[in-house]
Amino acid sequence: MMKNYRVMMVSEGNAKLEEGEVRELAPHEVLVRNMFTGVSAGTERAWSLSMPNAKSNFPYMPGYSGSGEVVQVGSSVKNLSVGDRVVVNWAGHQLYSILGRSDLVKIPEGIDMMEACFAHISSFPMLGVRKLQLELGESCMVLGLGILGVFAIQFARLSGAIPLFAADFSPERRKLALELGVDMVFDPADPDYPKQVKELTGGKGVDAIVEVTGNAAALQTGLTYVARNGRISLLGCTRISDAPIDFYKYVHCPGIRLIGSHTMTRPKYESSPFNWTEPDDYNTFLKLLAAKRIQVKPLISTVVSPTEAHNIYHMLATTKNPPLGLVFDWTTMV
Repeated sequence: MMKNYRVMMVSEGNAKLEEGEVRELAPHEVLVRNMFTGVSAGTERAWSLSMPNAKSNFPYMPGYSGSGEVVQVGSSVKNLSVGDRVVVNWAGHQLYSILGRSDLVKIPEGIDMMEACFAHISSFPMLGVRKLQLELGESCMVLGLGILGVFAIQFARLSGAIPLFAADFSPERRKLALELGVDMVFDPADPDYPKQVKELTGGKGVDAIVEVTGNAAALQTGLTYVARNGRISLLGCTRISDAPIDFYKYVHCPGIRLIGSHTMTRPKYESSPFNWTEPDDYNTFLKLLAAKRIQVKPLISTVVSPTEAHNIYHMLATTKNPPLGLVFDWTTMV
């Protein structure tokens, strides 16, 4: 049997690389040798630390977004062949993944596999922006510029949001947002920034907000400058209840729509307007990448061998602002 390697969280903030074996395939399954897996820092940090609404049962395998090559197919698989490059989803950080054939979207030739490993991660902000139903010329704010937020600003811009704003505590991330086409950025530590947003929108407030932080305090602030009858897409997992919200004053009376944008709300088999399946969003991401309408390379800050997993998850557990785009390079595991 083939030897496998996988990252396992054995306790809070403590990861190790384990060795195992690859089992036999069922007739409908496909074996993929992963080339790269992307780390979703915010989500993986939350689960590794058993934060509120992210209680973990240790040990478990983290990771859910990657790219790889088909190395074996089950006897009933007809739509995939050995050598096909594919998007890998919900399969953890490991060298070999076994997946059902319906899970896999082919990666066209010419697309960089390291960039493609973010296809699944990118589908979350793609869903969050879709659910806002943005119209050309509407204003939009993205709250939080982690990996999901930086994808969200690009999708909002492609959807016609203007002016497009973003807010984050990190000067480096605010600078990156401007480089990616955001019109104005704000530091949430500035108590005057809500007033500035209102002024820049002629007193109206922003038509739509993508809330990526998952913090009630950020949502509370956003509610003070969203336009009447505006929409707020709750993209970041709302785990942190760090502030009270007066729903009557800020949601009910001004007619604000709070939209749950968790990926589990999407359809499994058939896309509908503003709510697409995962495979359809992967294909959209790959087409945008091929057409150079989105940028991924500026988001990738750290590429390491999976042998560094312990150090990476220790850093996630102890660092307030981890690197933006973390990638495990499985091609180093020969």
